[in-house]
Amino acid sequence: MEYRRFGRTELQMPVFSCGGMRYQHTWGDQPLDQIPAESNQNVRDTMLRALELGINHFETARGYGPSERQMGPVLRELARDRIIVQTKVGAGPNSDEWTANVKDSIKRMQVGYLDLITFHGINDYESLHHAARDGGCLQAARRLQKQGLVRHVGFSTHGDPSAILDAVKHDRDGGFDYINIHWYYIYQRNWAAIEEATRRDMGVFIISPNDKGGRLFDPPDRLVELCAPLHPIVFNALFCLSHPEVHTLSLGAAKPSDFDIQMETFEHLDNAASVIKPIMKRLDQAVTDVVGADFAKSWREGIPEWRSVPCYANIYMVTWLYLLAKAFDMGEYCRGRYNLLGNGGSWFGGNNASAAANVDVAKVLGDHPHRERIAEIYVEAQELLGGEAVKRLSES
Repeated sequence: MEYRRFGRTELQMPVFSCGGMRYQHTWGDQPLDQIPAESNQNVRDTMLRALELGINHFETARGYGPSERQMGPVLRELARDRIIVQTKVGAGPNSDEWTANVKDSIKRMQVGYLDLITFHGINDYESLHHAARDGGCLQAARRLQKQGLVRHVGFSTHGDPSAILDAVKHDRDGGFDYINIHWYYIYQRNWAAIEEATRRDMGVFIISPNDKGGRLFDPPDRLVELCAPLHPIVFNALFCLSHPEVHTLSLGAAKPSDFDIQMETFEHLDNAASVIKPIMKRLDQAVTDVVGADFAKSWREGIPEWRSVPCYANIYMVTWLYLLAKAFDMGEYCRGRYNLLGNGGSWFGGNNASAAANVDVAKVLGDHPHRERIAEIYVEAQELLGGEAVKRLSES
């Protein structure tokens, strides 16, 4: 295992983390004695397999059903000073309630203190306000820090780039020590936030590169072909870790064997940039083959964020998902994401072309050089990806 300094926390973070979202028993919270023994055993086996591989960072969230409860009996048995424990609790208007939830999570996880406490889902300015305001949750977190109940404070985000960047730049009450953020080969829109986090010496944790990064546990044949000789999981890990600004990737293992493919990354990590270069060239060419070189290179520039568009049409996301589906045959992944638009709250902001069907996209884009083609894609995406509305996993 390789370890990287996790920003100003000074923690030596393994480059792969054991995320707790996919191995919990259910999305509804349950007492341990109501959870099947085989589910608890799978959690134990997965966590112990992580430790065998040198992965000593265990991360979950209060909103992941009974994940904290299921992890607790295992964490209790481990040498506390040799593991890094993280959970996430959403910031709300009542900082006392947030504090009580954090203390309860510590009890559930049976660890005494948290190395990392994360504000779950700072996706917009309302959630940032709950954390950052005078008397808010960030001040409460710093009080817990003084009491020795938490060591470092950060936030996770699924929000728009501008909101993320403003959260990274927040300085009051010490600001944030680290960030959990989406960034991987297929979605590089948050790079400016990572650069700013690096300037501020914040830890950078990449959320769900294998699942949200393209359902890479079950990749389409086309993507497998384009990433050969690497598995898409290995390619994506090398892409992320070839950037020293990135410190750790959450693997989201559902069972012990899910770590196996990931470990192949270390065969190539020392020369990652040269290994991934020809694969990136093929992937870029696949997009070019769909829309042409000029469009592929410059379509992202000048796309307005959905909050400033009539009917909250998320033109960027609709175009992005269309291109992934056409270039890489990632239809299943793209349909799931597309039909979450308009149904996932701040976690999937804006509407798709069904919910915002009457928007004049070309007019919205003004003098954008590709406004006519993007307007066509906006219509074509609904035909290609449209379906029944989808809810977030935690709400399904």
